[in-house]
Amino acid sequence: MNTHRVAGLAALLLAGFVPAAHALDPVDAIDPTIGTITTSASEACGKTFPGPATPFGLVQLSPDTITGGDNGSGYSAEMTTIEGFSFLHMSGVGCYGDFGNLQVIPETGALVTGRDEARSPFRKETEVAKAGYYGVTLDRYKVKAELTAAAHAGMLRFTFPASAESRIKVDLTRRIGAKSDSRSSSQWVRQVDTRTVEGWMRCDPSGGGWGCGPGPTYTVYFSMQFAKPVRAFGTWDGADVSRTLKQRAGTHTGFFVEFPTKAGEQIAVKSGISFVSIEGARANLVHDIPGWSFDAVRRQARAQWASAIRRARIDGGTDTQRRIFYTALYHTMLDPRSVSDVDGSYIGADHLPHKAKGFVYRTIFSGWDVFRADFPLQTIINPSLINDEVNSLLQITDFGGTLGLSRWELMGTDTETMVGDPGLNVICEAYLKGIRGYDVSKAYALARGVALGPNNQSNRNDFAHWTKLGYCADGNSLSETLENAYSDYALSRFASALGKTDDAQRLAKTAQNYRNIFSPDAGWFRGRNPDGSWMAEGAGCVESNPEQQGWFVPQDVPGLIGLVGGPDKFNARLNKLFENTPPDQIMRWNNFYNHSNEPVHQCAFMFTYAGAPWLTQKWSRYICENAYATGPGGLDGNDDVGQMSAWYVLASAGLYPVSPASGVYILGSPVFDKITLRLDPKYAKGKTFTISAANNSAQNVYVQSATLGGKPLTRAWITHEEIARGGMLALTMGPEPNKKWGVGELPK
Repeated sequence: MNTHRVAGLAALLLAGFVPAAHALDPVDAIDPTIGTITTSASEACGKTFPGPATPFGLVQLSPDTITGGDNGSGYSAEMTTIEGFSFLHMSGVGCYGDFGNLQVIPETGALVTGRDEARSPFRKETEVAKAGYYGVTLDRYKVKAELTAAAHAGMLRFTFPASAESRIKVDLTRRIGAKSDSRSSSQWVRQVDTRTVEGWMRCDPSGGGWGCGPGPTYTVYFSMQFAKPVRAFGTWDGADVSRTLKQRAGTHTGFFVEFPTKAGEQIAVKSGISFVSIEGARANLVHDIPGWSFDAVRRQARAQWASAIRRARIDGGTDTQRRIFYTALYHTMLDPRSVSDVDGSYIGADHLPHKAKGFVYRTIFSGWDVFRADFPLQTIINPSLINDEVNSLLQITDFGGTLGLSRWELMGTDTETMVGDPGLNVICEAYLKGIRGYDVSKAYALARGVALGPNNQSNRNDFAHWTKLGYCADGNSLSETLENAYSDYALSRFASALGKTDDAQRLAKTAQNYRNIFSPDAGWFRGRNPDGSWMAEGAGCVESNPEQQGWFVPQDVPGLIGLVGGPDKFNARLNKLFENTPPDQIMRWNNFYNHSNEPVHQCAFMFTYAGAPWLTQKWSRYICENAYATGPGGLDGNDDVGQMSAWYVLASAGLYPVSPASGVYILGSPVFDKITLRLDPKYAKGKTFTISAANNSAQNVYVQSATLGGKPLTRAWITHEEIARGGMLALTMGPEPNKKWGVGELPK
C-alpha cells in the first residue's frame, strides 16, 4: 500500500551511506540503508529503516530523523539531523506508521528537553548500517552512537568526549504518527537504583499514531540499565524539570541520567521491552542481554541473520544484484514480528494478558500487500511463521479485535486499512499447502463467515451489493469486486478440500463475479453503480486505475483471456502495458505499469497462461533490473512490510505465484545462476529445492529448455508439491525466445 507520490528526487538522495562491506558471506551483502527514503516529498519512498533488528524480533532499534507526517519508519535518508534512537519501528508501511517509542539520545552541556531543540546534525559519511548494527556520530554533542539488538531487548553504546555534563536522555512521550505532536498518552517512570530505571508508556488513538483507520491501544514497558552508575537522575513533564523526583507520572514525561566523562569514554545502556509488564521487560532483558559486551550482542544479531538468510542461498549475479537480493530477503523477515515475552506471555486484542501455546503470537499483518508474494515466499522458507500468523489471526478475532478476520492488523487492532479479505486468503493458502497447526474448523468457520456471513460486514466491503448484484457498487467498485472474487476462489478450494461441497460450489460461482464489471463496450473493466450503470472512466479503484487493477483476476486467467478476445489480444494488451512504461517510470502512479502498488504484481507472469511464456521471461527480468537498486532510493515505492522485497526474491529466483491459493508457481527468468531454497522438514519431504540457470547472463534471459528432477519439463510452471518434494529445476538460458518451450500445457 502506497499513500503519496510527489514528483522529483534529487540524485543526492541515492548516496550518502557507508555501505556494508561486501564479502563472501551473504550476511555481509545485507544493506539496511536500501529503501530508507521515507518522506512523501520524494518519489522514492521505501519507508524502511537502517537500524538493527533480529529476524521477526520485537525490538527494532533505529535512528529517528522525523516524528510526524507520512514518514512511516521515522527515518528518512535525505534528512541531516537526528532527534534520537527509539526501540520500536515499522518497516515499509504504506500508512503514517506507529511505534517510535522509548527514544534515547546522548547529550553534553546544558540539558535540553525539547525533542526538536535537542536534535543533532550528523554527516552521512559517519553512518554505518549492517545486519544487526548501526553507528553514527552526532556532531552537536561530539558523541559516537552505536546500536545493536536482540529479540526482546536493545543495546546502545555511546562514546563521549571529555565533559563534566554528559547525559543520556530518554523521551517517553515520543511516538511516530501522522502529526508532529503524535505522542504516547501517559507515562510513568521510576529510578530503581543507580543503574536501573523502569517505567511504561501508554499509547492509544487519542495520542495520534496510526492514521489510516482505527488506531491501536498498547502499553510499552521497559527495564533499562546503565553500565556506569549515574551521578544524577532527573525527570521532566512538559516544561517542568525536576532533579529530585525519583518517580514521576505525566503526559509529556521523560528522564535523564548524568555523569562526567573522559575523552573517548564508552558508556553502554541496554533495555528490555515488553507489551505485557515491567516484570516481563525485566525478564526479557535478563534473557536476551545478560552481560555488557556490546560486541557480543552485535555478533549474535549478525549470526542470527546469517542463519535466517541461509533459507535462500544464491550463486552468481553481480555484487549489486546480490546486495539487492539479500537485503530484500532481510526485509521480508522483519514482520510479522513476535510480540510475546520470552515466556510466551502477550496482550491479546481484549487488552488482557494471555500465554501462547504451540505458536508465537505476532503482529503487523499488512494483509492487502503481503498475501500476494511475501506470505507465499514464507510458505516455502518459513512455514512455521505462517502457522504462527494464522493462529494469531484466530486469536485476534476470538478476543474481539475484529468481527471477521483482520485485514491490516496492528497490536491486536484491525485498522480496517485497504480492501478485500487478505486474512481469509492467507488461511486458505496455508491449509492448501499443508500448514495446519491450528484449529482448522475454527479457521474455516471464520473465513466462511467473512465471505458468506454473518461476519462479512466487518471486513468485506459492500457485502449487500455483492450478494444482490454480483458486484460491489460503492466507490471502490472495481477494486473490491476483483479482490473479493479472488478470495471466494481461495475459500472455494479450502471448502472443497474439507469436503464442504455446497460451500465450494457456491463460492466458485461468486468467484466469477469479476465478469459482472467487464464492459463489453469498453472492452475492459469499469466500476458499476447500484443501478447497473457504469462509473465514470477511471473510477472505482483503490491505489490504482482500471488498466492496472483490471488484470487482477488470478483465479481465472483463462476466463479473462476469453473476455479480452483470446490469447493474441490478451498478450498484445498486456505487452502494451509494459512497452508504454519507460524504465525510469516503472514505479510511478501515472503510467501504465506501476510496480509500486500491488494489484499489478502478477502481471508479468500472466503471459504464460496465454501461451507466451517468453514474454513472462522478458518482462519479469525487466522489472528486476529496473525497479530495484541499491542505496536509500533503491525501493522506489513503499516496501509494504516486505511485499515489494518478496516480489524481488521470488521473481529473481525465476518463479512467482499468480494465484497463491492455486499452489502453482509460474516460471520466469532467474537473475542468478543458482538459488537454493532450504525447506522445513516439518512441512516438506525434501531438504532443499534448487533452481539453476545454465548460460545465464544479462542478455540470456530466455528459457531454452528445462528439466525437473532430471526429467524434461515442457511446461512453464511448477507446483508447491513439486517444490516441497525437493530436488532441482534446471533451466538452460539463451538470448532469443524459444517460442516452442512451455506452451503445450497451460497453468491450471
